[in-house]
Amino acid sequence: MIELRFHSRGGQGGVIAGKLLAVAIFKEGKFVQTFPTFGVERRGAPVMTFVRISDRPIRLRTQVYSPDHLVILDPSLIQFYDVTLGLKDGGTILVNTDKDPSELNLPDRYRIVCVNAAHIAIQHKLGSITQPIVNTAVLGALARVTGLVKIESVVAAVKEEVPFKTEANAAAAVDAYNSMRELVLA
Repeated sequence: MIELRFHSRGGQGGVIAGKLLAVAIFKEGKFVQTFPTFGVERRGAPVMTFVRISDRPIRLRTQVYSPDHLVILDPSLIQFYDVTLGLKDGGTILVNTDKDPSELNLPDRYRIVCVNAAHIAIQHKLGSITQPIVNTAVLGALARVTGLVKIESVVAAVKEEVPFKTEANAAAAVDAYNSMRELVLA
């Protein structure tokens, strides 16, 4: 079983990212489970979304405590708490930032990859300049970095599940996928 944990803030699309990833993975014939956890605050508050992927039915009904991969939609969360808690050694951390992985102050036992999903989202007019909605761009990058899902499945999930700005969201996923030329290890 492969487990992922998304760290985001309410309004960035982290919960929808988990749902879209689940739809894309399901389209490829795998079993998948996704659910979020958040407090009473919504917009701007920290949110975690959990995703499990398996070749067999998933009967585990808990949060993801030892993920294989982390996806950080808001890099400021790295400063406030240990987002790497439980991440398996050698795990991948995909961060939405324009910074170099070496600037993020994350442990070097992980594979750290950065994508400027905010810039891609702004280019496609997804959200606003101050609050870009980065979920589809991040999923495109995740598809490239991990190989867990094909970009075609991500695009199909977006076209099936995203009712507004569907083409812009699909294009953002493809642009992020194509922008991941080199994987930089911290």
